[in-house]
Amino acid sequence: MKFDFGIDDAPVEAMELLPGQSGRWETVAGKLLLFIVVLLMCIGIVVVYSSGAGWAEKKFADPQYFLWRQLTFAVLGLVVIFAVGHIDYHIFMKVSKLLLFLSIGALGMLLLLKLVGVIHGAARWLGFGPLKFQASDLAKYAIILHFSRLIADKRTRIKDLHTGYYPMLILLMTVVILVALEPNFSTSSLIAFIGFMLMFIGGVRIKYLLVTALPLIPIAAAFAIAAPYRVARLLAFSGGENELSYQVRQALIGLGNGGLFGLGIGASKQRELYLPLSYNDFVFVIIGEEYGFIGALVVLLLFAGLFACGIIIAKHAPDLYGRYVATGVTFAIVLFAFINIAVACHLLPTTGVALPFISYGGTALLFNSLGIGMLVSISRYRKKAEIVQRAEALLDSKGGAS
Repeated sequence: MKFDFGIDDAPVEAMELLPGQSGRWETVAGKLLLFIVVLLMCIGIVVVYSSGAGWAEKKFADPQYFLWRQLTFAVLGLVVIFAVGHIDYHIFMKVSKLLLFLSIGALGMLLLLKLVGVIHGAARWLGFGPLKFQASDLAKYAIILHFSRLIADKRTRIKDLHTGYYPMLILLMTVVILVALEPNFSTSSLIAFIGFMLMFIGGVRIKYLLVTALPLIPIAAAFAIAAPYRVARLLAFSGGENELSYQVRQALIGLGNGGLFGLGIGASKQRELYLPLSYNDFVFVIIGEEYGFIGALVVLLLFAGLFACGIIIAKHAPDLYGRYVATGVTFAIVLFAFINIAVACHLLPTTGVALPFISYGGTALLFNSLGIGMLVSISRYRKKAEIVQRAEALLDSKGGAS
């Protein structure tokens, strides 16, 4: 039995180009994607300031603390998008293995620091001072990049149990278990979903995925109720009375206060006195309260547009690697947005998942900007490939005429 974890770098030249139509659609999708992300970042800056000014004054004696930090990371995010969007995305194919092993090492380091007592509570952040990042954010994108490479490279062996499925399953479960032990059950579940989704669209046999899911579902359910705080979340969702049920009620009251057109910018009544983390996990509630149903609908439509642009870019990607990366990044961002909004609307239990590009936070915004940059790079690369093909065809035609 031999497991292949993709240790040998697959040459970019060996990637099979996919037939497609002109680059017009994916180029338009790439530009529209940039416009949507900039709008989401602008909404995030305004809403974070509106919802977090009171908390910032209490914690940091500066009501503009969250505003300047969110603005700074938004600018850095745009720099990341344009920088990554102008390079060949195949460079991530070459370093995907390194990124995955670095993320596994970072996750392992967090658990080690927690074990020796350096970190108390949830072990999620690695770094010092302001230079901190969530290792799970790195792990999420490392899984997308390396799985896309493995699936594209192993497309002739992807249906094989030992050389195709088992190596990817071992890598995925290693990351999922390490993230779950932080503990961060919601993020580990979403990473698992993204990994299995990529394997499914990559051609892994459905029976392998189903046989794996059968024991994993009860194990995940047992893990979910093993911690008192997760049980409290489930009780609050089902209508039980505890501290979190109060939070859920205040979120629904905030959404109801907004009505059709909202109370107006900065007029939220829930943001300071009643709703904790109004600038992060429950930022969508503030959008609904201050901008009403119309404002909330606009945000939903922006994420729907982001999803459509990502799928168009994936469909017209110049090779299989680009197709899987674009699909994985698109689903990762939109899935996190859906979970956050569903929690705010009391459609799912509280999870602690932030709203991409809008919730307060630096590293998540930068990693999501990295993903958007890769989508832009894929859309631009298609156009470059077609220009080269047309130039070669023109040269061939002139050569034949002579």
